[in-house]
Amino acid sequence: MISKGGMTTSRIFRLWMPLEAAWLLMAAEGPFVTSVLARMAEPTYNLAAFGVAFAFAMFFESPIILIMSASTALAGDRESFLKLRRFTYALNGGITLALGLFLLPPVFTWVTGTVMGLPRIVLDLARPACILFLPWPAAIGYRRFYQGILIRSGQTRRVAYGTSLRLASMGGMALVLSGLTSLPGAWVGAAALSTGVVMEAVASRFWAHGSIQRLLATDPGRDAEPLTYRAIGQFYFPLALTSRMPLESLAVLPVVNSLVFIFVTGGLTFQEVAITLFGNDRDAYPALKRFAVGLGLITSGGLIVIAFSPLLKLWLEGAAGLGPGLARFASVPVAIAALQPAITTCISFQRSVLVVGRTTRPITWAAGVEVAGIAMMLLVLTQIAGWVGAVAAVSALVIGRLLAVAYLFPQAIRSVAGGSTTGP
Repeated sequence: MISKGGMTTSRIFRLWMPLEAAWLLMAAEGPFVTSVLARMAEPTYNLAAFGVAFAFAMFFESPIILIMSASTALAGDRESFLKLRRFTYALNGGITLALGLFLLPPVFTWVTGTVMGLPRIVLDLARPACILFLPWPAAIGYRRFYQGILIRSGQTRRVAYGTSLRLASMGGMALVLSGLTSLPGAWVGAAALSTGVVMEAVASRFWAHGSIQRLLATDPGRDAEPLTYRAIGQFYFPLALTSRMPLESLAVLPVVNSLVFIFVTGGLTFQEVAITLFGNDRDAYPALKRFAVGLGLITSGGLIVIAFSPLLKLWLEGAAGLGPGLARFASVPVAIAALQPAITTCISFQRSVLVVGRTTRPITWAAGVEVAGIAMMLLVLTQIAGWVGAVAAVSALVIGRLLAVAYLFPQAIRSVAGGSTTGP
């Protein structure tokens, strides 16, 4: 199909597919690492400790995770690139310092022992694993900043190459440490993931070299408004408050989350694609909307097929290694979460429209609506309805995300109507 502005579905697909391949490779990390840990000594304690450490790593990563959207949308010349780079490096330093302070024994013990009530054996395994995750947030911010530069210049295949390197180095490190050392599984998993993301960060900077040189040689337009640090902050910090992964990582069974994440990746990657194409051609909106609708239907449809067929048992008991009892317990949350891919695609498209329009404040409000909806539904479903925790958590996440979509719908329509001649 061709839109009014000449945007074709095939062009969108060519830009989106390498990013989706990269995210699918990342989605393989979780099942691979947990399968290695499950075959090591004391798997129950180590899987629990690894899950806690990984959740904290993603929590501290959350302020920087959407820097890719910022660099994709804003880095158009030498001045904007340099200011965004300094902003990214400063934010990376701040979150690394915050993680380091959190890892101080009195602070970590109070949070995980007193507040969370973790058993001592899990706490003792989790803190060294968290220390091994110390490079994680800054490496994520560094590579996502340069991946945004690559996406802006249309070089999405290089993003996929970097993720391939990440997966290979992660897998190699996990196999070496599990096979040749007696380190606890939680530490092996954390070291492997940190190694992978650091390698990907270095590769992203290397492959972005040509794009960076072109940006450094590009002067701001004579009529262009200078990009100030205040403008960057006003644009970015509302985005930083919308990170979705920490809550999901803490609330949903890791095996369920790993399966659902495979299908959610399509919607997550579409956000940067839509920012790039819609930012360059406002008449691309109809084609992008059609692509989003098709993507949501395909991804949620695929997960529905798995959730209600023998394929789910094959995944849960075969690939994930769950026993029959746990597999039956996990099947209901998977079925409920089958709506998540379509919802994620929708909200990613809405966010891309607002990002292109430099209207990020509604995204923050939508995140607040989502969190409030999740909290309210968790309370109702667990305390009043008496639902099982995992089922209640997934249901609350779906409902909260739907509320956010409903809130952003009129905001996105106004943004499109105000910046394009093509209506929704």
